[in-house]
Amino acid sequence: MTTHPNILSIENSLLIVVDLQPKLSAAMPEQEAELMTANAGSLVEAAGLLNIPVLLTEQYPKGLGSTDTTITDILSEDTLIFDKTGFSCCAAEGFTDTVANADRRQIILVGQEAHVCVLQTALELLHLGYQVHVAEDAICSRKAEHKFYALQRMQQQGATITNYESVLFEWLRDSTHPEFKKISALLR
Repeated sequence: MTTHPNILSIENSLLIVVDLQPKLSAAMPEQEAELMTANAGSLVEAAGLLNIPVLLTEQYPKGLGSTDTTITDILSEDTLIFDKTGFSCCAAEGFTDTVANADRRQIILVGQEAHVCVLQTALELLHLGYQVHVAEDAICSRKAEHKFYALQRMQQQGATITNYESVLFEWLRDSTHPEFKKISALLR
């Protein structure tokens, strides 16, 4: 079966969790931060079930702390975490080489803040030739309009704006997938 090249596939996907750190999340609107964390967690859990690699970044962890335990508790032990002070994940030492070595062209981005780190990462990954998918309900910014315009800008530059449910169902492709029941249970 031939499918559209923009539909996500398990074999070609890489999930990147951008700076999902509680001290940073505390600056976000509470409901938005909770939704982002829950939906990002569902994607991380599904990625684990489907053997999709996950990379994490942490913005200045010395000051902002580590990734939310909601996320780290469900990661495989070999998941790489990149410390960074630059806003784009691509500024983290070894990050772009790790992405290239994963040999996956579809990048799914979740995390914060939409208009800073997620935006700059998306633009740089697009420039490097990757297909970038941004799960709009798994990212946030302190201000709703910042997220809105960041999503608009990313889309104008070629990123696909999606949501966590679409990602899950594109990964599965069919209700007969062996992990369908476990992954459909992740939907809220």
